[in-house]
Amino acid sequence: MDIDNPETIAEARAVFDRYEAAIAGNNTEVLDASFWPDPRTVRFGVTEILYGIEAIRAFRATVKSYAARVTRKVHITAFGRDFACTHLEYERVGTGLIGRETKIMVRLPEHGWRVVSAHVSLLAGHDPGRTQKG
Repeated sequence: MDIDNPETIAEARAVFDRYEAAIAGNNTEVLDASFWPDPRTVRFGVTEILYGIEAIRAFRATVKSYAARVTRKVHITAFGRDFACTHLEYERVGTGLIGRETKIMVRLPEHGWRVVSAHVSLLAGHDPGRTQKG
């Protein structure tokens, strides 16, 4: 298996960059078009759990704007020519909260590159479900 093929990484990065620009501008059309139009698509957000493209579209229709954010780090890994994972670490402007976003992307014959699964989260100041050794 070809891991991290430069062309595949560049293609996944282009999808990633287009999505980030759409988040900044709240371009719902581009955001929706980035996802696989299928009931099996999943998006876990900071405040929502969405199964299927219709649930994702319904959520997007309720968003007035997204919190401004600054990219801290982008990490992309490609497996073969048609599968990639993107990871974003960002900081929300104004609050300083640190967020993470993972997208699993697949190149589908009938659609091109699409996000088939996404997970967004914010770091909590502490995790009440975990205790430290010590």
